[in-house]
Amino acid sequence: MEAVVTAGLDGSPESLSAARWAADEAVRRGLPLRLIHAWVPPASAAADIPAQDTQRHWAHRILRDAESELRELHPGLPLTTELASQDATAALLTAGAASEMLVLGSRGIGPVKGFFLGDIGLHVVARADRPVVLVRASEQHDEQASCAEATGVVVGLSLRRRCEEVLEFAFGAAARRGATLRAVHCRTLPVPASSLWSSSPETAEAVARAVGQELGTALRPWQEKFPDVRVIDEVMFDSAARAMASVAPGSALLVVGRRRDRPALAPGIGPVTHAAIHHAPCPVAVVTHH
Repeated sequence: MEAVVTAGLDGSPESLSAARWAADEAVRRGLPLRLIHAWVPPASAAADIPAQDTQRHWAHRILRDAESELRELHPGLPLTTELASQDATAALLTAGAASEMLVLGSRGIGPVKGFFLGDIGLHVVARADRPVVLVRASEQHDEQASCAEATGVVVGLSLRRRCEEVLEFAFGAAARRGATLRAVHCRTLPVPASSLWSSSPETAEAVARAVGQELGTALRPWQEKFPDVRVIDEVMFDSAARAMASVAPGSALLVVGRRRDRPALAPGIGPVTHAAIHHAPCPVAVVTHH
């Protein structure tokens, strides 16, 4: 693995927003930035060469325009570009595996302010071993302003298994931003406590205390490692998928995990990660863990 942040470009406004975010992150980490665009030259006869040359021109133009803008924004940032003659999914997976993180654009889907993750992005997120960050384009000035003002980092945690890679990424992101880390765990109440005919606030409080202690135990080693990071731990009695979408607005970054060892017939990403990357308005980091 190289000490580099990589951003994938496809010429869309979303991918340019992703490149800007990646440049900011590279500066925070003191790392170089690599921009990559994948383009497979078509197998064509001589008569098609002008069209092929036009495609090549635009492939280089995508990289050149992004590089020019980012060098102006960050004059001292070491920056390289790469035009990969390879299928986009394969190129991004290869580049991501050799990077500290891979940053991609994700399209908004209109008034619901959600994400649309195309086949390429979906395959990359489902198969990448290194963290993948998904960034949507800011379509309005108000959104840009709110994103600039957002500072908090949110991490969604499962307590069924160790998520050390997720916690390391989230604490590091908060530390680099001087931000508060909000650690959220979701739990379903026992049926008698949550049923309409047998509501028990006492049971809910007892469950919250027990789960809160479990969450605190998981966080403690990382709080000791990052003593300057202020942590807010929170237990929510809700679907984890709904909760991740609800806690993301106003945050600078949402961090979620993806299991490496998902069952063979299971979807490539779990329902919580799926909900986060499709509905959270802020950048979403998907971090693989055991």
